[in-house]
Amino acid sequence: MPRRLLLVRHGESTWNAQSRWQGQADPPLSPFGERQAGEAAERLTEVASISAVWTSDLVRARRTAELIAARVGVDNVRTEARLRERDVGSWSGLTRAEIEERWPGYLAARRSPPDFEGDDALLARARAGLAAVVEASGSGEVLVVTHGGVVRTIERSLGTDPDGLPNLGGRWLLAETPTDVSLGERVVLLEPDEVTVPREPSEQDPLSRGAAPPGRPTDRTSPA
Repeated sequence: MPRRLLLVRHGESTWNAQSRWQGQADPPLSPFGERQAGEAAERLTEVASISAVWTSDLVRARRTAELIAARVGVDNVRTEARLRERDVGSWSGLTRAEIEERWPGYLAARRSPPDFEGDDALLARARAGLAAVVEASGSGEVLVVTHGGVVRTIERSLGTDPDGLPNLGGRWLLAETPTDVSLGERVVLLEPDEVTVPREPSEQDPLSRGAAPPGRPTDRTSPA
């Protein structure tokens, strides 16, 4: 039976709020990010019937998943480590200005350091993680809380050129089988005044154009 999965980016983390690139570092949600998760859960009850919740093992995603699961009535949040964010290597914890100072011109040229995880490796593990989620979940709609770089890399692999993804933005996927997945619509589970959107290409996804969704504010910025 085909299964619908909603891949959602976590709420704002403390490093998002400081414009620090995260990768697989593990900062927690900011107080604003915790509030975003609560607001997203309310919205999710209006647009979906979630029967299972999965998450990356990183705390910013796991906490987002726990807060949402409690609101939508799912008792057990399951973890899939292969859905964690791209490893950004030497850039983890740095701001854009610090990266530009240490690696002049790399960002403009869309270059990355040698220890930066490439798209092929990220996609292979993320698709394997998604397949495991599909195999282990029963019928019904499944929420998967993950990261901006993961979502956009999967989107590109399925034939779209995605803009930047806000916190608690996501993409529906339709899984015919664990390995046969197609794109559904993009969603944002927040009201406009709750949205945090990266203005610039994120550290997890150097190919991202980083644009805000139409009609969304850009006064709060947040690297993915």
